[in-house]
Amino acid sequence: MKKKLIIFMPSVEGGGVEKNFFIISNYLANKLDKVFLITAENNLSKKIKNIEIVCPRSNFWRSKARFRKYIICVFLLIKILLKNRNILVFTFQANLYAILVCKLFRISIISRSNSSPSGWSKNFIKNYIYKVGLNLADTIIVNSIEFKREMKKKFSVNATHIYNPLNKSEIIRLSKKKVKNLFPKKTLKIISVGRLVDQKNQLTLLKAINIIKNLYTVRVVLIGRGVDFYKIKDYIKLKKLSKIVKVFYTPNPFPYIKQADLFILPSKYEGLPNVLLESIVLKKVIISSACPTGPKEILLDGKAGLLFKVGNYIELSQKIIFYIKNKTKCKKLLNTSINKLNRFDYKINLKKYLSVIKNI
Repeated sequence: MKKKLIIFMPSVEGGGVEKNFFIISNYLANKLDKVFLITAENNLSKKIKNIEIVCPRSNFWRSKARFRKYIICVFLLIKILLKNRNILVFTFQANLYAILVCKLFRISIISRSNSSPSGWSKNFIKNYIYKVGLNLADTIIVNSIEFKREMKKKFSVNATHIYNPLNKSEIIRLSKKKVKNLFPKKTLKIISVGRLVDQKNQLTLLKAINIIKNLYTVRVVLIGRGVDFYKIKDYIKLKKLSKIVKVFYTPNPFPYIKQADLFILPSKYEGLPNVLLESIVLKKVIISSACPTGPKEILLDGKAGLLFKVGNYIELSQKIIFYIKNKTKCKKLLNTSINKLNRFDYKINLKKYLSVIKNI
C-alpha cells in the first residue's frame, strides 16, 4: 500500500467503540508501512503501537466536549492534507466532518459507523445531510447485518458489513484478575456493563428489579460512568434498592462479569454490542433488549439468549423469573451462543478490514 493511512478518532472515551478502535488500529499498524492517528487525546502512546499520533500538545482539549475535539481534529486533518494528498483516511468518529473534508481535497475515505441509525437524529434535514454525506465516502463499514440493512433503507448506502473482532484469549486473561467478590452466596447475580447514558437505558433494568425484589434474593452490579449517574442513583434511593444494587466504574469489568449468573443489556439501540460477545466468552446467560442493531443477531433471534422489547421492564422482569425457573433451558441457549462465536473471530474480521483498505 503506497498511500499513507490516517486513522481519524478525535475523542477516546473508554467504551466498546474504543475497544474496537485500539484492536483494529494496532493490527493495521503491524500490516501497513505507515499509519497516523489524528486525535484530541495526547495520552494514548501506551495503547497505540507503531502509529504516529497527531494531536494537540496541550491537555486543554482532553477535557472538552466531543464537538470541540471534532473541530480541532478537523483542523489537524486539513493541515496534513494541505501538505500531502497521497493519503487514505479511515474514520471511526465524526464521520460526516471527515468525509466532507476528504471530498473537498479529493482524498479517499473509509468510514466506520458504530451505532444503529435508529439512535441518530429524527430531524428530516439532518437525515438528508447524512444521506448525502455518507454516500460521498468510498466505503462505509458497519458491524452487523441488520445495521447494513438499516443503512440501505434509511440512507441508500451500500455498506460493507464486518463484525467486531473478538479476542477471546484477551478477555479470558483479563477475567482472571483477582477482585473483591461483589455477590453474596445464594443470590441471583445480575450484571450490566455500559456507559450511564440514555442510550444504555439502565433504568429499565432497575425498574424490573424493583418488581422482583420482594420475590427473590437478587444482587445487581452496574458498571459504567456517564451523565445519567445521578439519575440512576436517585432512582436507587427512591425505590430503596441501595442494598441490592451497586454502581461503579472499572476499565476491566471481566472479573465481575465472571462472578455473575446473568448479563442483562437494556439498551435502546446499539451497533454490535461487544459486551454481549464478551459475556458469552465468559459463559454467561444473556437477557437483552431486542434493540436495533446487534443483539438479535448475536442471540440468533432468541435461540441463543432471551430477548425483550425495548423499555418493557415488565417483560424484562418476566424474563429474569423465567431464567430462575428454567436454568436448564437457559443453559442450552448459552451453549448455542458459545457454539456460534466463530462468526466474530478476531483474525478473520481483522483480515477483512485490511482487505477493504488495500482495495481502495
